[in-house]
Amino acid sequence: MTISNPDITLETMKQLKDIGVRFLIDDFGTGYSALSYLKRFPFDGIKLDKSFVFAMEESENAKIIVENIIGLGKAYSLAVTAEGVETAEQLKRLKHYHCDEAQGYFIGKPVALDVLNLEALLQS
Repeated sequence: MTISNPDITLETMKQLKDIGVRFLIDDFGTGYSALSYLKRFPFDGIKLDKSFVFAMEESENAKIIVENIIGLGKAYSLAVTAEGVETAEQLKRLKHYHCDEAQGYFIGKPVALDVLNLEALLQS
């Protein structure tokens, strides 16, 4: 999403939310995911970048950053999803920090579309 015209973006987001579209900030904490967006736009959640999840196993500072990003999400009533969870220890720590959702190889590996029952998935 580009936010070159904030007023139009805000109005468009509101209209889409009215029909059930959810908005999450991907790779939160890296690059261009500005904190000011949290105040201005009606996001539903943030996705914590996997680089922070990986770093938790090697750095106390990374643990502090992850805990505080999750806390920030909670303060703004946003769902927080951790990306790139690959170990039980990562999942345990994220749960301790009250992270809402996790995704990654530890939880489930990607599945080839040709082996899925797509019709059943699409109907649910």
